[in-house]
Amino acid sequence: DSLTNSILVAHLLQSAVIMSSLSLSHVLLLSPSVCLSNTGDGNPRESSPFINNTDDDKGTLYDGKNMALFEEEMDSNPMVSSLLNKLANYTNLTQGVREHEEADEDEGAKKKTVKSPQMGTFIGVYLPCLQNILGVILFLRMTWIVGTAGILESFIIVSMCCSCTMLTAISMSAIATNGVVPAGGSYYMISRSLGPEFGGAVGLCFYLGTTFAGAMYILGTIEILLTYIVPSAAIFKAEEKAQEADALLNNMRVYGTCCLTLMALVVFVGVKYVNKLALVFLACVVLSILAIYAGVIKTIFEPPVFPVCLLGNRTLQNHDFDKCMKTEIIDNVTVTTKLWSLFCEGPELNASCNEYFSLNNVTEIQGIPGLTSGVISENMWGSYGPAGMLVEKAVPSVPASVASQDKYMPYVANDITTFFTLLVGIYFPSVTGIMAGSNRSGDLRDAQRSIPIGTILAIATTSIIYLSCVVVFGACIEGVVLRDKFGDSVKGNLVIGTLSWPSPWVIVIGSFFSCCGAGLQSLTGAPRLLQAIARDGIVPFLQVFGHGKANGEPTWALLLTAVICESGILIASLDAVAPILSMFFLMCYLFVNLACALQTLLRTPNWRPRFKYYHWALSFLGMSLCLALMFISSWYYALVAMLIAGCIYKYIEYRGAEKEWGDGIRGLSLNAARYALIRLEEAPPHTKNWRPQLLVLLSLDSELSVKHPRLLSFTTQLKAGKGLTIVGSVLEGTYLTRESDAKRAEQSIKSAMAAEKTKGFCHVVVSSNLRDGFSHLIQSAGLGGMKHNSVLMAWPANWKQSNDPQSWRNFIETIRETTAAHQALLVAKNVDSFPHQERLAEGTIDVWWIVHDGGLLMLLPFLLQQHKVWRKCKMRIFTVAQLDDNSIQMKKDLQMFLYHLRLNAEVEVVEMAQLIHDRNTASHAALNDNSDATPERVHMTWTKEKFCTERTRNREPNASVAVRDLFNMKPNQSNVRCMHTAVKLNEVVVNKSQGAHLVLLNMPGPPKSRGGDENYMEFLEVLMEGLNRVLLVRGGGREVITIYS
Repeated sequence: DSLTNSILVAHLLQSAVIMSSLSLSHVLLLSPSVCLSNTGDGNPRESSPFINNTDDDKGTLYDGKNMALFEEEMDSNPMVSSLLNKLANYTNLTQGVREHEEADEDEGAKKKTVKSPQMGTFIGVYLPCLQNILGVILFLRMTWIVGTAGILESFIIVSMCCSCTMLTAISMSAIATNGVVPAGGSYYMISRSLGPEFGGAVGLCFYLGTTFAGAMYILGTIEILLTYIVPSAAIFKAEEKAQEADALLNNMRVYGTCCLTLMALVVFVGVKYVNKLALVFLACVVLSILAIYAGVIKTIFEPPVFPVCLLGNRTLQNHDFDKCMKTEIIDNVTVTTKLWSLFCEGPELNASCNEYFSLNNVTEIQGIPGLTSGVISENMWGSYGPAGMLVEKAVPSVPASVASQDKYMPYVANDITTFFTLLVGIYFPSVTGIMAGSNRSGDLRDAQRSIPIGTILAIATTSIIYLSCVVVFGACIEGVVLRDKFGDSVKGNLVIGTLSWPSPWVIVIGSFFSCCGAGLQSLTGAPRLLQAIARDGIVPFLQVFGHGKANGEPTWALLLTAVICESGILIASLDAVAPILSMFFLMCYLFVNLACALQTLLRTPNWRPRFKYYHWALSFLGMSLCLALMFISSWYYALVAMLIAGCIYKYIEYRGAEKEWGDGIRGLSLNAARYALIRLEEAPPHTKNWRPQLLVLLSLDSELSVKHPRLLSFTTQLKAGKGLTIVGSVLEGTYLTRESDAKRAEQSIKSAMAAEKTKGFCHVVVSSNLRDGFSHLIQSAGLGGMKHNSVLMAWPANWKQSNDPQSWRNFIETIRETTAAHQALLVAKNVDSFPHQERLAEGTIDVWWIVHDGGLLMLLPFLLQQHKVWRKCKMRIFTVAQLDDNSIQMKKDLQMFLYHLRLNAEVEVVEMAQLIHDRNTASHAALNDNSDATPERVHMTWTKEKFCTERTRNREPNASVAVRDLFNMKPNQSNVRCMHTAVKLNEVVVNKSQGAHLVLLNMPGPPKSRGGDENYMEFLEVLMEGLNRVLLVRGGGREVITIYS
């Protein structure tokens, strides 16, 4: 009957499970799954609205009674249905510009209903990226780069830079689709992937890049204004041609500063104006590019007329003359032209003229021959040269004997020294701006789909535009015009403007507004980025920049941005500022690639991007390309940028970034540690590599504080931060009842370790009794090859007064277990009197080397002397000679041994005769007058035969090094003798070493039979009597010191 019942229950349960799983799958199908992530508000863990939930709706989480099995854990582990319900209601909205503006407009209303983000791929990602990528360099420098580098090398420059950004975009897409990316875009992605140190370093690099980009755009704006729109507005005018460059730079500084002030005011007053104008600026860029392509097509049928005047093979600036001829005939009279008066001392035909002018004729050529003219073959190769080099066409000319006057003549010349790597640095800013889409991730309808598609399409589009422009410019425009940076040979027109249709002004006005817009956007974006970094709290001195106006506008950050931007404007040259921001952007892209490569290689469980077309090799290639471009464009700027990033990294690390963002670097450390541990386990360490890896056994008082903190000080002095230290302690009880105590004890030990500067791991075990607990620690502390080989503990000082004999029994059992585990044992007596941080005055560390058990006794003083506390202490070694040893020879041998060990120590041999006159008489004396207050119950005889066999055994060749262990006597040998030895040895040690800072003694092994344990404690007590700081040392049964290199 009961069997039938149980089968029935089982069937009911089965059907209930099937039903619940069906309903669960139904919920799963209906609820869109959304990932959650932290907003970086300084919470150490990623905050989640449903784990450990403390809301008022806790009671409503589960109503069903059919889940009684899980009721106990319902608070911490909610039902799946309630979890999915919360996920479905979750929206990710950034504290972006839009909300601030809404708060501005609507101060009366308490709370505005937040619209869910609605931007698609085209409007939200593609166009902003397009607008940010195309800009000032395309309009102002592209023609000059093509002319100077030639079509082939320009093609290489553009290809390298575009490949770099495309590879970065692939990596960025993978990171951006691995969970929700809130506002903060690239900074957020890198910091959450690589950790706070890298995040801070890269975030600030990206910030500086964006800020200098603002400076570059403003300089571009002013260059267009003063060179092409209103040249008459210049404040500083050049009296002579040689001063033109300086005058231009000073004009740029003055106007640039005014422009920056104006833009900063616009940003401060309201970002909504910038956002509303964004579309206008974008329209300008698109129209300008269309005008260029229209102009190119028109050159096939009807090239525009822009004559260029050449004198010999030199290009002339045609601002000050109309006709490209030396003389002209008016009314049958030959008269000189304006050009003549520029090269001659007067308008007369017989006036003395410049030699080169006299020798060569002037010719007029078309500035824009057109697409079909074949000029492409001339422009295929580069023409680099120093500053001041004249722009010449490859036609024959008669050279002048003296060229010193050339710089005062109206020739077109290079304003800066040109070379390939410089052009890479100047060009690179024109491919930056790929982060524009990911920075607006909060405003997108489906960021995980839009960011990869939009960004990669935008880069593909701009790469096609740039590569086609290189070919088109080289095929349509005369080489001398291409190399003329400011269009002096074509009446001061913008060179790219001469190509456009219907008028050069389309490009001039378009590029002017495009630069204005880009500058405003940089000044809007950079302060927000700085604010995001400041609010994360990882760079303490930036905290002030996290604050702003009441609506969250970053006022202080805007101020700092304006100041840094001004420093860029004071440089005043677009060509000098471009490589600086190239560095910072390349640094940022390098880290994006690194983050993606790391996450992929480490196979982090959380690394599950929706974007699947990435590979670690691509990311690695992108990273290498970024690094290469940095050093190609300017090795010294690259080093400075790396130094800045490195300093920020170390600063954040030093200030202790308290953030735990589940970053990839932590995963890397874990992988490296695992790899190293597996390698370590393959073989035991060689004697040369042996160092004490300590397990420190601590006792805790009733308040769970550390009883002997000086044991930790001593550990620090012995280890000096090297090797492994595990600090262990045992609590009595069961883990279920004392789990909170164990955590408290661990915190207490950790704070004690911090106070004593002990670097290591802490391990608290709860066990039914102390003896088993310490046994478990000795057996199982450590991991793989990172296991301890030595145990350090304090001597149980009050073992005699203790009513509970278990305390000293535990101590002896610990000794037995370390011996069984082949581990060394160090026992510190009077540990509370050991030095803390104060340096000891000159003194000695005395080693009493009675038996050789691996050489640990000699190694310990050497290790202690490496620490500042013990540095002034000298080492003395005392050894004991047997009755029939040659003590003089022993001393010589020991000195030689220490010399080979490379240890400096004084050596002294103590004769055994001083200790025990004759073994036979000693034992009889002990029997007769019960000397040395030995307990009466242990009277054992010591016979002559036993003495003889013992002595012959001592002389056997396989006996351990010359000195036989006096203490490891069989339990059937007299305890009285042991006591006698302890007393006599103690007398000698006290006599020789009472003033020593530390005495190291061989620790005798415990008796085989547990009956003699109490006597053993007595022997040790007597052995150490009258000495202040004693360290008993027991070797682990292997050599730890070697004479070989």
